[in-house]
Amino acid sequence: MSTDPFDGNLTLDVLDRLGEPDAPALARRTPDGWGEVSIGTFHREVTAAAKGLVASGVQPGDRVAILSKTRYEWTLLDYAIWWAGAVTVPIYESSSVAQIAWILSDSGAVACIAESAAHVERVNAASPEAPALRSVWSLESDAVAALTATGHDVSDAELEARRATLTSRTPATVIYTSGTTGRPKGCVLTHGNFRAELAGALERLPQLFSVEGASTLLFLPLAHVFARIIQIGSIRSGTVLAHTADITDLTTHLGEFRPTFVLAVPRVFEKVFNTASTRAWADGKGKVFDKAVAVAIAVSRAEADGRKPSLVLRGQHALFDRLVYARLRAALGGRADWAISGGAPLGERLAHFYRGIGITVLEGYGLTETTAALTVNTPDAHRVGTVGRPFPRTEVQVAEDGELRFRGPQVFTRYWNNEEATAQAIDADGWFATGDLGDVDDDGYVRVTGRKKEIIVTAGGKNVAPAVLEDRVRSSPVVSQCLVVGDGKPFIAALVTIDPEGWDGPLDSPELTAAVQDAVDDANTLVSQAESIRKFVILDEDWTEGNGYLTPSFKVKRTAVLRDFHDTVEALYTR
Repeated sequence: MSTDPFDGNLTLDVLDRLGEPDAPALARRTPDGWGEVSIGTFHREVTAAAKGLVASGVQPGDRVAILSKTRYEWTLLDYAIWWAGAVTVPIYESSSVAQIAWILSDSGAVACIAESAAHVERVNAASPEAPALRSVWSLESDAVAALTATGHDVSDAELEARRATLTSRTPATVIYTSGTTGRPKGCVLTHGNFRAELAGALERLPQLFSVEGASTLLFLPLAHVFARIIQIGSIRSGTVLAHTADITDLTTHLGEFRPTFVLAVPRVFEKVFNTASTRAWADGKGKVFDKAVAVAIAVSRAEADGRKPSLVLRGQHALFDRLVYARLRAALGGRADWAISGGAPLGERLAHFYRGIGITVLEGYGLTETTAALTVNTPDAHRVGTVGRPFPRTEVQVAEDGELRFRGPQVFTRYWNNEEATAQAIDADGWFATGDLGDVDDDGYVRVTGRKKEIIVTAGGKNVAPAVLEDRVRSSPVVSQCLVVGDGKPFIAALVTIDPEGWDGPLDSPELTAAVQDAVDDANTLVSQAESIRKFVILDEDWTEGNGYLTPSFKVKRTAVLRDFHDTVEALYTR
């Protein structure tokens, strides 16, 4: 049994639970519903697959790539790779041949487990640039069964010898940052980084992970560190973990599985809200919905200020709880009192709205380089508009230029094969420069105000952080994405794309223009006149990961947009 939360490796989280081998650990979706997988069964499947990796020639320290959507086998193989003494290299399932080639070649991966025939085809196309790659398996062709069959002659003692070589300093994974500019860098995260991160998460969030019957449905990509830490935290804490990659039918899956907490990026919470708003207006109940929203926000704001909502407000809230809020809670499964949001700011309006309807969204902040969260709002210490306070044993400071810097046991120590980038990111005292601007209030709550490299300096010398404007404009039901521009220009402007679920009419409609203008006007209330959006243009096509303008974690690739829409931006400043 492991007692030190930092020492050892991630396989101990499975071994520590084998005293109750029949305890539920995961859930798999079948035609008959969700079926539980016990920790004992999971352990047997993991070790059988790990023996297959050993028999296939995977050596301790070798890198093994996983190219797949979020699914049960992803988690199974992640642990199998560790059991074999190897290192997992996640690749987003949407990655192009060129992206796959770079990750396989830079990491020196010796094997790759790909989901579908199309994924295998992409790996094969990339393989000439990845000379170390020897083996490729397909999940659609039952890679787990193939590995299990291959590993029959590997003894338990040989596998245990592999597992026992892992220490807290052993690399567990090399995660390539999706990045909004340039080639991805491989972040080396050790078993100790993950164990330290989990120690902080489980200490700060016992209401999520340590309650009886805790469960979560994972639908974010496991190639992203945010989903990965929830996977590992669930295995350690006994939270039942389910997977789905079918975002188009997410509400159905949430309704069937009914998790006790959910995690998502802000765009998911925005889509749930915007879809409900659009449907309400389509059904002639838009004014009722908007009133319900206002009441939920007012109740949350009163509670945040330490005030008791008025009797009238409480009566309205009780009415709307039956008419509106219950349906919105049902969209997230109906049992979730808590949600975790990360990856980008949620915005105060949505945060207050969700808390007002009975689902507190706990915003946190972190990066791939920090093994996910550095800070988090907790049920007992929640301040809307911030990303919470630092985890235990985590330090924060604000540099002279406003950049947030952190130091702690979950912070990585190096980029793979990139000493120059490592030296730029971490100083001699271990402080990691996040690239994000922010501040820390007197109570220790951290607020993120924007990206250091994305600060816009207008022709008049005004420094503008675009994130606060973009986040508020994007909260409109008709808006999908927003990019604020104006570097070296006389005023701030914006490029806007439209959400087809929020608007199905022509893009040149005066009604649409007016709706976007309302969103812009609302955003402008947050900033000074010199920082406000003066003009905007509605683009013909939305930005997606598929057309190259969003990262897999839904961040806009600012450099790509500014490059391809250069003439559009210039036209905004032509009289």
